[in-house]
Amino acid sequence: MILFLDFDGVLHPEPCYDNGQLFSCLPRLESVLRDFPAVQIVISSTWREKYSLVELKTFFSSDIAARIIGITPAWQEIPEIVDAVGYQRHAEIEGWLRQSGEPWRSWLAIDDKSYLFKPFLKNLIKTNSLNGIDADAENRLRQSLSFTSK
Repeated sequence: MILFLDFDGVLHPEPCYDNGQLFSCLPRLESVLRDFPAVQIVISSTWREKYSLVELKTFFSSDIAARIIGITPAWQEIPEIVDAVGYQRHAEIEGWLRQSGEPWRSWLAIDDKSYLFKPFLKNLIKTNSLNGIDADAENRLRQSLSFTSK
């Protein structure tokens, strides 16, 4: 199972005017991930445009950072979908899966912007931008991970 992870609106509120709030929801996500050790992580956040994979991993606890296996490509860089309109985050995920050589792998995405994904996508755990991962999003993520890991 792969979890495609957004940062803004997921790991902290968006907008986030207080640097003290940055990654304020990360402990909640890491707690969930520790209960599902087979889950690998791919960063789908726009933070991947400013930071290298090595730098992105430094935001996480070492045990979780070790499970981060990549970043999604920008949708413009994916030849098969360069003309895609809308649903850019979903296209980037599909592009990463194709490039991985294992496009059939099970996956979930956790993101606050559902308009970046095809409508009614069952793979998406949507968070409230103003809260990030709250108790409700945590429960939905746990249920989805429990269901897909059976």
